[in-house]
Amino acid sequence: MVALIAVGTRGPETVFVALSRVPALIVAAASLALIVGATVLDQLAAHAGDSSSSPWLYPLLCSAVAAPALVGLLLEFRLSRHPIAWILLLGGLSVAIALFAAAYAKAAGLADLGLPAAGWAGIVSDASWPVFFGWPLALAFVFPNGRPLSPKWRPFPIAALVSGLLLIAMIALTETHLEAPLETVENPLPAPLAGHEALRLPVVLALFVTLLAGLASVRERRRRSFGIERLQLRWLLWSVLLIPFGFAFCFLWGVAVGPAEDGVLAVLLLAETAAAVAVGIAVTRYRLYAVDRLINRTLVYGVLSFVLGAGYVGVALGLGVAAGRGSVWPTAIATLTVAVAFRPLRARVQRAVDWRFDRARFEGLRRIRAFEADVRSGGAAPEQVGEVLAQAVRDPSATLLFWLPASAIYADATGTPAVVPDDGRARTEAKRNDAQLGILLHDAALLEHRDLLDGVLAAAGLAIEIARLRVEVKLQLAEVEASRARIVEAGYEERRRLERDLHDGSQQRLVSLGIHLRRMQRSLPREARVLRPALDQAVDEIGRAIVDLRHIAAGVHPARLDEGLAAALRDLARSAPVTVHVEATSERLPPSVEIAAYFVACEAVTNAVKHASASCITISALTVEGDRLVLSIEDDGVGGAKPRRGSGLAGLSDRVDAHGGRLNIASAAGKGTRVEAELPCAP
Repeated sequence: MVALIAVGTRGPETVFVALSRVPALIVAAASLALIVGATVLDQLAAHAGDSSSSPWLYPLLCSAVAAPALVGLLLEFRLSRHPIAWILLLGGLSVAIALFAAAYAKAAGLADLGLPAAGWAGIVSDASWPVFFGWPLALAFVFPNGRPLSPKWRPFPIAALVSGLLLIAMIALTETHLEAPLETVENPLPAPLAGHEALRLPVVLALFVTLLAGLASVRERRRRSFGIERLQLRWLLWSVLLIPFGFAFCFLWGVAVGPAEDGVLAVLLLAETAAAVAVGIAVTRYRLYAVDRLINRTLVYGVLSFVLGAGYVGVALGLGVAAGRGSVWPTAIATLTVAVAFRPLRARVQRAVDWRFDRARFEGLRRIRAFEADVRSGGAAPEQVGEVLAQAVRDPSATLLFWLPASAIYADATGTPAVVPDDGRARTEAKRNDAQLGILLHDAALLEHRDLLDGVLAAAGLAIEIARLRVEVKLQLAEVEASRARIVEAGYEERRRLERDLHDGSQQRLVSLGIHLRRMQRSLPREARVLRPALDQAVDEIGRAIVDLRHIAAGVHPARLDEGLAAALRDLARSAPVTVHVEATSERLPPSVEIAAYFVACEAVTNAVKHASASCITISALTVEGDRLVLSIEDDGVGGAKPRRGSGLAGLSDRVDAHGGRLNIASAAGKGTRVEAELPCAP
């Protein structure tokens, strides 16, 4: 009451909503009170001599009532006056009434408690078993929005209600005596149709037809649904899926052990509980759990349990007949058979279930496994895993970016750093052993198929990790090559600076000094002409020093390279002591490439003259496809050249590698030497 007064201060609409929840609270409380009373009465009957009482059923009895009552109450508080909430509330109450009536009748028949109306409780207990199917059938017709699928489906829930009520009435009007333990008590109702139990059959068939119609309604609604509604229906399908497996278990139990009346009741009670819990999760937390995986595992282990159970029973009974009663060998052999068959049978059942009920996931995992086999055989590169993932999840827009922890960046399969785009695509992290491998950008619709998405990413975890490591190494190598290229570029710039300093500094000062000495020589008086030979010698030394500086400057940076590689190579050919033929491209290349090519040619010509006794050398420097320079130096010397550590040829290899190129040396003994360098020259 205090709570209602407090709520009333918020406005009349809030008060109305709060008052509308009072009946729901009353119904839920009544259901819980009835089931508690039923367990107490059943215990009284057990103490009075009912040896058939099964205390292990008490938790199932309570959950079959508490689950729909509490879930219905929760939905009523969250979705006020929603039909699903009241189906659960009234369903829990009807089951509670049926169970309380059964316990009351048992206690009245076995215990001397002076309980009144025992006959009425007995007839309610005998006639109320259809209520166990009532509210689940109602859910099948109206879940999840509280309305039938379409107007043409409306007659079916009405027919189910009429046939259920009519069956209850037929049971009450055709029984003359009640069931045990009240078999001596007459039916308190007049039984004008006593002895005509066959009249129930058409009504039972009608009720069975409505059950099939309910399943058809769920199936049709699922076919038409998408998004949230589809996820919600999967939870209901999971609860329905438990029923056939439960009855199959009872059947095997009956064959192997004996009648399983309590087992059938336990299956019904578990189905009631599972349906209520599934509805609660579907309405409130449909994304919280992987329902597809739950359905998949339920199918797999349900079929596996039935097949192994049937095999166990068959082997045990067959060998038991052959070995005779009292032998332990049939049981031992049956147990061994089940243990050996479990693993291969589970794999087969898993594949069959995936193929039949989750074709997309089955095909996705098959594609991932085929890709891993190609990677192991060398037929595919691990970096192609992004393309394979896009095919496996059936999303052409899916993009895989690798997380590189050393650089703390994302990169694509080529090793190019990438920024995660904000283009509306959903993001799912790829992990393996809790370590982040990357991120998959994909269509947001895939979030509705978490089992497919998570299963494919988990299966591809090893391939993603290998690809990530390769991409990280590739990026680090690219950084090393870029760093080496910058160092080479800086070295060439330093060479140019030194060449300019020598030309514009030391050389010009020496020239100026020589001119100054000549002027002094001409201005000497006649009596000092004895100094002229000394001055001539000094000027000659200055000239020779200038020539040496020019050679040094040319070694640092050839001046003819300013006119292009072809001019520098022709100048090199003219200065060589042997015949040198030059064929070179006239187009200008990046300065670092021209310098590298020139010094490779210089070293190769020097080696041919000094070590190979060559008489003719051919230099070819041509571009290929505009992005590569192929430099070839071929001589007719003695051959047999080998690049040794510290040698000039080894230096050539280092120089070419620094530019990201390749150097090949062919030098057979007696057949001359061919040095070929390939240098990238794209701007």
